[in-house]
Amino acid sequence: MFWAGIWVTGWLGLVLLIAELIHAWFPNAKEWSRKVVHIGAGQVILIAYALGVPTRWGIIAAAIAGMVTLLSYRVSIFPSISGVGRQSWGTFFYAVSIGILMALFWKTLPELAVLGILVMAWGDGLAALVGIHWGRHPLPGTSKSWEGTLTMFWVSTLVAALSLTPIAALESLWIAPFVGVGATLLELIAWRGMDNLTVPIGSALLAYGLLNLS
Repeated sequence: MFWAGIWVTGWLGLVLLIAELIHAWFPNAKEWSRKVVHIGAGQVILIAYALGVPTRWGIIAAAIAGMVTLLSYRVSIFPSISGVGRQSWGTFFYAVSIGILMALFWKTLPELAVLGILVMAWGDGLAALVGIHWGRHPLPGTSKSWEGTLTMFWVSTLVAALSLTPIAALESLWIAPFVGVGATLLELIAWRGMDNLTVPIGSALLAYGLLNLS
């Protein structure tokens, strides 16, 4: 457990350092620094999975991360997290979702916790960057673009397939696209960072339900 804590702390420290450097050197690229944190922080679930971090310690770590992000919103400890020019509780919800998924699945099906967090990390993270920088075709009735939305679907589908392979290789071929659709819809209807809560939990629960059906 000691070495797991060292790995997780070291990784998160590296992610925050890179994000803060981007924020300092490129002050107009705030979304990039946030997405470095968004994508990078999600990879701690893989470290926890590989090292077999106990459920209780994972939940405690998620709670601490949530408190740190709340504090950062007030005193701007990490500008790369809080400085986006819009009201959002996304980073806090991110930590909450990790704790909830570990409580739900870590002892029995940890791959579903991995799926939920990585769908959020990679799917939403890359979709936002693609939509902001290369989105040219608005999605009717939303503030999103077709480019970002399709990125969310395809990345989420790939992540779901890879995450499910260790426990259900064949089922992952048909379950993954459904998870991709579900994650994309949840991301479209979320607001003020709620997708960081609804997308990972919703994706994991959807995969769990479909696994039971199969």
